[in-house]
Order: sequence, then structure tokens, then C-alpha cells
Amino acid sequence: MSLVPDGLKYTKDHEWAKLEGAVATVGVTDHAQRELGDIVFVELPKVGASVKAGESFGTIEAVKTVAELYAPVSGTIEAVNTALSADAGVINQDPYGNGWIIKVKVAGAQEAMMDAAAYKALI
Repeated sequence: MSLVPDGLKYTKDHEWAKLEGAVATVGVTDHAQRELGDIVFVELPKVGASVKAGESFGTIEAVKTVAELYAPVSGTIEAVNTALSADAGVINQDPYGNGWIIKVKVAGAQEAMMDAAAYKALI
């Protein structure tokens, strides 16, 4: 069974967002990392780039597949997890902690995302 922490917001594309003030920390869910398998590479966007909710901001590569990463919120990339360049597998070990991917300064109204109960029902 996949871990789905309360207090986060989730997308149908299996990204999570933790909103703290105007900044959203974003990563992929435990369910997504399990489905992907051993993650070997993450294409990270540049700090300062704009992202739009629902649009791709990079890719995540596992041993057998490559998947798009979709922004759960719109805004500007404030930080990227550069540690993933050396060891993308940290996403498999800690998807909701050290495996975060980007931090976005949220622009405007927050996008519609699911709470933990709705995401559990989806998966």
C-alpha cells in the first residue's frame, strides 16, 4: 500500500505539493515512485523559470521508462533539488522528504488539487 500523508495536496498525475505560505514544495508520490521502479535521473528546470499548473516542467527517468513531471501549481521556480543530480534514487527512498524536486513561488490563486482521502480513492 502506498504512503499518502495528510496535509499535502495531490494531482491526478501523481505529484504532491506542500504549501507553506506562497511557496509550494513539489515532488512525486510514493505511488508514482513505486510504479516507476528504480529512478535513475530527473530533468530539473532552471531556477527562475515559469511553470503553469498541469504543464510539464521536466522528466523523471527510471530503469525501464521515462515519465513527464507536471506542475501542480503555477508560478516561478524558486529552488530545485540539486542533490537529485548525484542520486535521483533518493526519490525512491524518501519521496515526501529529501526526494522533493522543485519549490515554486505560487502566482495567483491556488490550483484545484486533491486531499489525501481523494488521492487514496484515485489510486
